[in-house]
Amino acid sequence: MRSIKITINSILLLFLGLISSTTFAENALDFGNYVVHYNAFRSDTLTPEIAKAYSLTRRNNRMVVNITVQKREGTATLPVKASVTGFASNLSSQVKNLTFREIHDGDAIYYLAQEQVSHKETLKFDIKVTPEGETLTARVKFKQQFFTD
Repeated sequence: MRSIKITINSILLLFLGLISSTTFAENALDFGNYVVHYNAFRSDTLTPEIAKAYSLTRRNNRMVVNITVQKREGTATLPVKASVTGFASNLSSQVKNLTFREIHDGDAIYYLAQEQVSHKETLKFDIKVTPEGETLTARVKFKQQFFTD
């Protein structure tokens, strides 16, 4: 029963992350036969159970970057493994290297990285995603401001 609850919570985590941006536009990048979904959000929006299950620090001054990669198979998309690397830089050009961890939850595969942020800090993300077995690399770039107060 607990694993079912964690799976449901994980789905909610992904949903929360997808809608937590300041706009409700979907954050996705199409490339080749793949789609990369991406977002970043404050970790204190997670439930304590989810944060504990994925070893995430739950604070208002921590953010989480969430990346998922899906391959198109006809009309469906299937999660795939990938190499995910990247960094974020603030407006003062300070760099925060992002270390992504691969998370498996049932059939879902996603990549999480966590870093500290300051109040009103704007981060420019630059993330490279290479699906397993491919030479094609997607470059995901986006900018987001975080409020910690």
